[in-house]
Amino acid sequence: MDEVEQFLRGLELDNRRAAVLTAVACGVGALVLLARKVAGHREAKDKIRRARDRRTESLQRAEQAVLRYKEMHPTTDSAAILSLSLSELTKQLREGVLSPEDVFYSYVEKTLAVHKKLNCCTGILLESFDQLKTINSSKDGLLYGVPVSIKENIGYKNQDSSCGIVINLGLPDTRDSVLVEVLKLQGAIPFVKTNIPQALLSYDCSNPIYGQTRNPCNLQKTSGGSSGGEGALIGGGGSLLGLGSDIGGSIRIPASFCGICGFKPTTGRLSSNGVKPIYRGQKSVFSSAGPMAKDVESLALCMQALLCDHMFSLDPTVPPIPFNVQIYHSSKPLRIGYIEDDGYMQPTPSMARAIREIKNLLEQAGHTLVPYRPPRIGYVANELLVKGILADGGTTLLQKLEGSPLDPSIRDQVISLSLPTWMKKTLLFLIKPLYPRLSEITSATIGDYTKEVIEDWRRCNIEVMLCPVVGPAYSLFYCGTLTYAMLYNLLNFPAGVVPVSMVTAEDEEELKHYKGIYQDHMDKLFKEAVTGGEGLPVAVQCVALPWRDELCLRLMKEVEKLVKQSGDKK
Repeated sequence: MDEVEQFLRGLELDNRRAAVLTAVACGVGALVLLARKVAGHREAKDKIRRARDRRTESLQRAEQAVLRYKEMHPTTDSAAILSLSLSELTKQLREGVLSPEDVFYSYVEKTLAVHKKLNCCTGILLESFDQLKTINSSKDGLLYGVPVSIKENIGYKNQDSSCGIVINLGLPDTRDSVLVEVLKLQGAIPFVKTNIPQALLSYDCSNPIYGQTRNPCNLQKTSGGSSGGEGALIGGGGSLLGLGSDIGGSIRIPASFCGICGFKPTTGRLSSNGVKPIYRGQKSVFSSAGPMAKDVESLALCMQALLCDHMFSLDPTVPPIPFNVQIYHSSKPLRIGYIEDDGYMQPTPSMARAIREIKNLLEQAGHTLVPYRPPRIGYVANELLVKGILADGGTTLLQKLEGSPLDPSIRDQVISLSLPTWMKKTLLFLIKPLYPRLSEITSATIGDYTKEVIEDWRRCNIEVMLCPVVGPAYSLFYCGTLTYAMLYNLLNFPAGVVPVSMVTAEDEEELKHYKGIYQDHMDKLFKEAVTGGEGLPVAVQCVALPWRDELCLRLMKEVEKLVKQSGDKK
């Protein structure tokens, strides 16, 4: 009996020891995890500080260079240079009326001023000052002497392409992207990188590294995303021509918000080599780099310059299809489909008015306008678009954001993606009666839709499409809604945006009665986001079938011309 009691006491002691050891091990593990977390936060802060320091240094060195140049060239008429269109500027550069140096320093000076107001740049490309010294070797280029801005995720040698994510800082590109190489071969001078939202997945333009970019037309509004720095800089006059990228309206929405033109080509028409996505392997909703500028003619000239033998040689995966000038300059009347309301997202009063006004102008000019609505748009928005972009449920995105502070513009999205599956399903059940679209979006799956739409266009005998683009500019910290922009990434249709009007007091008054189609939380947020937009730009969107990029630009040019003529008559 004594032996049994001793055994039990020993067992009890062993259990206590095990419990103590387990507790100690758990405590040590927790401390290790905490230490790693603290170290990760400290490392993130250090990376952000170094990135900001690099930006500050580049801005200061550029400012000093501008001051030195102005002292040596006091007669340079920067105001006159900045007032020229791209076609006028290239003509005067080719003819020697203007020097590349006067043009370059005028735009660097203006960029520095615009950045101080809008926080739109991630750094001046100091290598551009060296390129300027050898620019005469590119006199035959279509963009000879033209300063060009580029979105932060477009590769430039020895510069970060962070996509607004801390984990990507300190990993500079080892070579220029193909697009930057071609720009340089055509005589252009990429001189500044512009700001983006964190992870490129927001219609706002803010990240923890470089901060919030604001709208050049109203500082209480966002410049849009994800090419929001480009939109702000060009809209503010600091750049004449820029390159952005677009996976869900990322060129077109900043163009709409900032009152400029933007063009998303057919994916594959321009090289994507060196244009960094948030993650690779995207197969269903396509990203595309494209130009942004003050007018359509500048977009067309940029496309013509990029679609050259240099690009086809540098990237053999791009089909060697030069820019078709004949289609772009054609005056043949068009058969144009038009969408005022797609049945999923009710346009704002200013968006709907813009479509009606442009429809009337196009009809008066001899074009045929056909009412159209995309087939099964609710299904597409809920079942194809979101899961097309986040096909892995956001796992890769969350890995990229690990250890990084979250920007307010994407915090809600990231939190929803971080929830465990069982919790998502429970929430779906609870929120479906109140927020039907949100419920459907969270449970979406992917399918194929492009063939159906192309057949529908052919049945209606439509050549091109006129439709709304989201606007006016959102207030800060509203990330956005779907459709109107993302649809044409899914379809891989070329699409572009042209400013045509401004929000009126009447539009604002009518907006007070806006309910939306679903009258749900998303409609309520959309109304809040666009309220207070009087005087802001209003744009329309032009769309064509895949590989008919020149036809899309041709419709954009026609819209721009008719709006100008209409304004001249008033």
